[in-house]
Amino acid sequence: MTPRSRGPATGPELPDDTAGRMRMRRGHKHVVVRDYVRSFAEGSEPGTPAPSERDLARQFGVARMTVRHAIDGLVAQGLLERVAGRGTFVARPQVDLQMRLSSYTEEMHRRGKQPEARTVMARRESAGPGVARALEVDEGAPVVHWERLRLADGEPMAVQHAYLPLEPFAALLDGELPKSLYAWLKERDLMPTWGEDAVHAGVASEETAAQLGLEPGAAVLHVARRAFCREIAVEVTRSVYRADRYTLWVPVLRPPHES
Repeated sequence: MTPRSRGPATGPELPDDTAGRMRMRRGHKHVVVRDYVRSFAEGSEPGTPAPSERDLARQFGVARMTVRHAIDGLVAQGLLERVAGRGTFVARPQVDLQMRLSSYTEEMHRRGKQPEARTVMARRESAGPGVARALEVDEGAPVVHWERLRLADGEPMAVQHAYLPLEPFAALLDGELPKSLYAWLKERDLMPTWGEDAVHAGVASEETAAQLGLEPGAAVLHVARRAFCREIAVEVTRSVYRADRYTLWVPVLRPPHES
């Protein structure tokens, strides 16, 4: 997703006849208000206070409910965000998380962002019940556990835990860790060819919040992935994404036999 361009923190000038045209377009007032506030949001820095509902209602000569309807639509689109006890502000631009079998590095490059990974820890450990089932190994079998903080343009985006069976991946812990796990797998002819993702909403723990620069209890997106190279389970990844910086995008098709 291309970041929105940012200009001055002041909103666009409102034409003198806008209020008059508003009164002539009964049933479409919230659209005009919404378009005006959208222009303001797209031309302002993240964190800029949005025009108040009272000021907008007076400026456009409409009811507060009409203004609220317009603002609600922009909040739903991620252009504005409401902060309890403080008000409504221009939101930070979001990165869409598309459900496809690609690495974080590939996804960030596709969006024109500079990916970065900071290793929190990488070690050999015993597979717990969940990891063992996902990797199709015995419980307690040795696995590689690699935890990384993922960034885009220097900003924390996700905390990622990757688990791989120790055999044939013991070499991952030898020497310098690779910049991209998928590139490392490709070099060994073990690039994932298909996988399964499970997504659910949650709240950030104190540890995760500190890593991502969030308040404890902030909304996050959990994505669990199991990836296969042909019929071999090569990777289990459990990631926690910032919900304020990601939008989950899932393409859907209607089955041809459905009317």
